[in-house]
Amino acid sequence: MFFLYSMLYRIVLFFLFPLEYFKRPADIRKRWVREKFGFLTPPMPPLGKGGIEEYAISSDKKAGGGLWIHAVSVGEVIAAVPLLRNLREKYPSRTILLSTITDTGQKVARTRAPEGTIVIYLPFDIPSVVARAMKTVNPELLIIMETELWPNLFRICASRKIPVILMNGRISENSFRGYRRISFFMRKVLSFVELFGMQNDEYAARIRSLGVAHSRIMSLGNFKFDATPPAQIPEWTERVQKPVLLAGSTNEGDEELITSVYLQLKKDFPALNLILAPRHPERFDEVAAMIASKNIAFLRRSSLKDRTANPSSSEGQDRGGEYPLRPVLPEIKGTVILLDTVGELSAVYGASDIAIIGKSFAGYGGQNPLEPASWGKAILCGPHMENFPVIREFYNAGAAIEVSAENLHAALRELLMSPEKAVAMGSRARELYGRNSGAVGRAMEVLAKYL
Repeated sequence: MFFLYSMLYRIVLFFLFPLEYFKRPADIRKRWVREKFGFLTPPMPPLGKGGIEEYAISSDKKAGGGLWIHAVSVGEVIAAVPLLRNLREKYPSRTILLSTITDTGQKVARTRAPEGTIVIYLPFDIPSVVARAMKTVNPELLIIMETELWPNLFRICASRKIPVILMNGRISENSFRGYRRISFFMRKVLSFVELFGMQNDEYAARIRSLGVAHSRIMSLGNFKFDATPPAQIPEWTERVQKPVLLAGSTNEGDEELITSVYLQLKKDFPALNLILAPRHPERFDEVAAMIASKNIAFLRRSSLKDRTANPSSSEGQDRGGEYPLRPVLPEIKGTVILLDTVGELSAVYGASDIAIIGKSFAGYGGQNPLEPASWGKAILCGPHMENFPVIREFYNAGAAIEVSAENLHAALRELLMSPEKAVAMGSRARELYGRNSGAVGRAMEVLAKYL
């Protein structure tokens, strides 16, 4: 079965490789190819925040063997950051390697991971490629974030007696149905994982029904409750006048719906601002064109400068020419702002009054509601939050509201008319967020048994 999987993987890769190669910026293509084929040897680009110029992979167990953490994209990387920080603090001598699949995941990883973390692209799941990477890294432990299942990677780790631990595990209803159809194969793949640290009992039950023994499953909680929100909001958001709606991690169809509702709301709230944050960077231009087609006043975040950015020689001085002044920039009101940057959304939530969760109106399963909760913001979700069952706790506590596309305007108007209701919702969201923390600490206790 693994032979058939590997053959199908190679065939798909043969057709997709040119597309994947050319969609990446020219300056990272060479590194992407090298790492995807498992060549993890110097010379390499700067790593982490410390500007390390080459890999420092150590397989010396006496010095502390290497730890390999895999997080597919932005959401998984953000969830992994508290764990990475704890691992770095407790095991400072160990090499920590973080792999991602997406370019956006790479950018966030290099910005937020602890200093010295080695950040790479996950090699292709081809036996010879995985073996080549493993020969270089030789990790003491492989930690998979959420539910990234790679059959050959797991199989080769098992053959080299490298424990595979799944942390912050979740399995969506759609994935669960798909895995059940090929349960004869998945049962073997899952057998290579020594422990499944799941986010909640529902996910634990799903993984157990796929044939995993109860003794290999633990409900540890959601790491995202342990993610520390940014210390402050970006400086440019100080210009954005209240009230502010923020639609985060939106997908196709969301922006059309939300901008239409926004235009209706502006009749009663002419100074209302809307920040749109598409989930995928490749859609930035598409969303900008859609907004422009509606003749809506809008700005791209990438065009906004902070007060401290590039001051002219004639500005920033008082009459004595001794003390610099911050340039006075115009306030933003009654405008749509397209957040066309990567990794800034979690901080921008702090500037909003009401957060609308993307991918929740058209059956895509929703996006993470915990970032606005950490800031204490009122949260509105569409009827499709299947990928984040934790939202039910927020609904029950009055910390979030579920609305349909048809009722979105009415719900937003009510909160804007009675801002104290939005503040109360946000307070309950922040309280619930704090009450659910501690998953990373529980995970560290588990991982200590393997290190």
